[in-house]
Amino acid sequence: MRQVAPTPGRGRLSSRGRSVPWRTCVGCRVRTAKTDLLRLVVVEGEVVIDRGKALPGRGAHLHPDPGCLELAERRRAFPRAFRLVGPLGTSVLRDGLAADSPRKQDGQTVSDV
Repeated sequence: MRQVAPTPGRGRLSSRGRSVPWRTCVGCRVRTAKTDLLRLVVVEGEVVIDRGKALPGRGAHLHPDPGCLELAERRRAFPRAFRLVGPLGTSVLRDGLAADSPRKQDGQTVSDV
C-alpha cells in the first residue's frame, strides 16, 4: 500500500500564521473556520448553544444565522448530527439566535444606547 506524503496545513485554514480547525455547518453544509460557527449540544432533549464550548456531549456546529437554522430543521439534520433518535427541540436555540441577531449587523457588534 502506497502512502501519501502529508500536505502542510491540510484540513485547516491559516490565520495569522496559525492553523485554525474547520467545521461544517449542519444547516448550509459549508465548511468554515470553527471560530465563525456556534457549537451546539443537546441538553435534556433540547438543542442549546454552548457559548463556553465546554458542555459535555457530542457537538454540532451552525452559523449564527436563522436561515441556517431553518435549513437544518428542514433537512432534519440535528438528530443525525447528534446521533440521536427522534425529534429534538430547537426553541431555546431559536430564542438564542434571535437575541444575538439584533446586536450584530454586517459582522460588527452594535452597541446598545
